[in-house]
Amino acid sequence: RQPDMRSSIARPGAHARGAREPSAAHAYARPQGLPLASTVAAAATVPAKSRQPRRLPRARDSAPRGVATRATVLDMLMKPLTSLNKVENLKEGIAGFYDDSSALWEELWGEHMHHGYYPKGQPLKSNQEAQIDMIEETLKFAGVTEAKTMVDVGCGIGGSSRFISQKLGCSARGITLSPKQAARANELTAREGLSDRASFQVGDALAQPFGDGSFDLVWSMESGEHMPDKPKFVAELARVCAPGGTVIVVTWCHRVLAPGEALRPEEASLLDRICEAYYLPAWCSVSDYEKLFAAEGLTDIKSGDWSDEVAPFWGAVIQTALTSAGVLGLLRAGWGTIKGALVMPLMAQGFRMGLIKFNIITARKPQ
Repeated sequence: RQPDMRSSIARPGAHARGAREPSAAHAYARPQGLPLASTVAAAATVPAKSRQPRRLPRARDSAPRGVATRATVLDMLMKPLTSLNKVENLKEGIAGFYDDSSALWEELWGEHMHHGYYPKGQPLKSNQEAQIDMIEETLKFAGVTEAKTMVDVGCGIGGSSRFISQKLGCSARGITLSPKQAARANELTAREGLSDRASFQVGDALAQPFGDGSFDLVWSMESGEHMPDKPKFVAELARVCAPGGTVIVVTWCHRVLAPGEALRPEEASLLDRICEAYYLPAWCSVSDYEKLFAAEGLTDIKSGDWSDEVAPFWGAVIQTALTSAGVLGLLRAGWGTIKGALVMPLMAQGFRMGLIKFNIITARKPQ
């Protein structure tokens, strides 16, 4: 691992104010759950190959004035609701949110708790097919065709792990903060006769219960956005990756900022509302992740912007939530899940503004 010299990532609201969040040894326990330790800026300390990650073309990074105005109105309407009955401890909030909402998601969408991949110009497909395609496209992007052992960091109810285990013939371990998710993942795995190769447990991505170099495929599908300490998150991914193995992060990011640029006030405020509902700490950009990967000595760093490919997803989720089964399920799940549904239009608006990006970052750990 390379020595790290750190600059800082600010929480969403702080971007607009020019303030910075201090680092914290116990990030999850801090009120509001929003600290981040600093990002690594010293690209000169890592090989040139790592300092120049390959990146696919990005979607547009600015929003039309009318779109931004609509987002501001939505944000103002949502603010009193998203802050109501919020659990202040981030770790407890994340676990509780998924304990309450996962059964409803499984009922409406199935075992895969992530975006679907909807490439333009392709025939229409079901949302479940699009979610499988997301896994397939992610493996293809990373160049993964074989693996012996994988870890699913933020495993949900184990959908990705079971699919990859069967596709590649590898063993799989998964961790989640949600006890109900872990129990359901093991139940579904046993039902499919896969308990001999896949297992799931409650675990913290920032202190993974695995030894160094345990896995040749380290997989994080839409869990990075929950991590209050992004440098520690990436360091743990790199630590448990075996030499020669692959690290994959697919996550929500905000748009890449120019040097010295801050998020606009309406952008920062919109992200704050989403953070309150989904128990998210500070957001960062894909370029921040690239620097963190390089600082850990990872090589062959490659990133892509799949915002266009996931564009239909939130509209589809909103339509599902408005069905009779969706409405009844939300009422049964409780206020935390209802808040998550209420901010779905903000997620869709953030994508339309070019503020929210759906990014993939992959790399190899040197032999």
